[in-house]
Amino acid sequence: MKKLLLATLTTFCLALDAGAQQLTQLTTRSGVSFRGIETNSDACIWVAGSSGTVGKSLDGGQTWAWVSPSGYEKFDFRDIEVFSPQEAVIVSAGTPAVVLRTADGGKSWQEVYRDERPEIFLDGMDFNGNEGFIVGDPIDGVFQLLQSKDKGKTWRDVSNFMFLFADSEEAAFAASGTSIQYLNDNVWIGTGGSTASIFKRNEKALTMDKYPCSILQGASSRGIFSIDFLDDNVGIAVGGDYQDDANVENTIMLTQDGGRNWIASESNTGFKSAVKYINQSLVVATGTSGTVLSKDAGQHWTLIAPDSFNSIALGNGGKTVYLTGSNGNIAKIDIE
Repeated sequence: MKKLLLATLTTFCLALDAGAQQLTQLTTRSGVSFRGIETNSDACIWVAGSSGTVGKSLDGGQTWAWVSPSGYEKFDFRDIEVFSPQEAVIVSAGTPAVVLRTADGGKSWQEVYRDERPEIFLDGMDFNGNEGFIVGDPIDGVFQLLQSKDKGKTWRDVSNFMFLFADSEEAAFAASGTSIQYLNDNVWIGTGGSTASIFKRNEKALTMDKYPCSILQGASSRGIFSIDFLDDNVGIAVGGDYQDDANVENTIMLTQDGGRNWIASESNTGFKSAVKYINQSLVVATGTSGTVLSKDAGQHWTLIAPDSFNSIALGNGGKTVYLTGSNGNIAKIDIE
């Protein structure tokens, strides 16, 4: 039975040279860490997190319905893809790994994929139309990759065909489910750990390239946590060290050639777990060290909210940034 919770609207105003940015707490779910968030329209927002928790709002976050799948209370859902107010796909981290899908707004869920190998750990998911991919940590030196061509109704393990070879102690991160992106013909995957790299799979040419990225790396807590590409060439990678989130060394990296080469942002900030282009100039990033905004395509950043968050989704034509955090918090920032 759906339970609607009225949002708690607590507004904090923070100064910014371009005008005040308002951080509005929409709701809080006690004991839950949210890492998956996605919007389908200006009003439709879905979130997914620990303790098998899934929620949605159809009015821009004013009220929420909790539509968690029965029997999955011990699962940690790290990413969510939304196709409509009725259709969504969620993916869990840890073992067993499961992918669930709903076609009736969360009233019922169907398990469409399961992997019970002890080594399996899925990190993130992205779709381009009906086709999507899920990336997972390496097993026997190969990053795991699942593919769907029917909006997540069925999945196929394509790990052995994609040549996603990992270096020793290299892995991916599930902090926000955004270390993978599928845009146009390209699938990009960001990694970390001992080394940080960008895989680029071109689905049209059927090629796979792996490029080094000089983001902070060299430990299991370091690397690329989130990527976003504006087009086939212009992209951004964020991360750092989640165990030392005040470290500003090479936490934000920029590329102009599809990931082949990377340069550090001129003003890095602390650890960031999610990043999104709002347009060609505006970029927003968040993490436990706070939420920052760039007005020059990622070169310089301004803190707009010091609160800790994990993930980002955009609404209202990019004028609203939705955020989820580890304290069960869901919030928004209106970009003026």
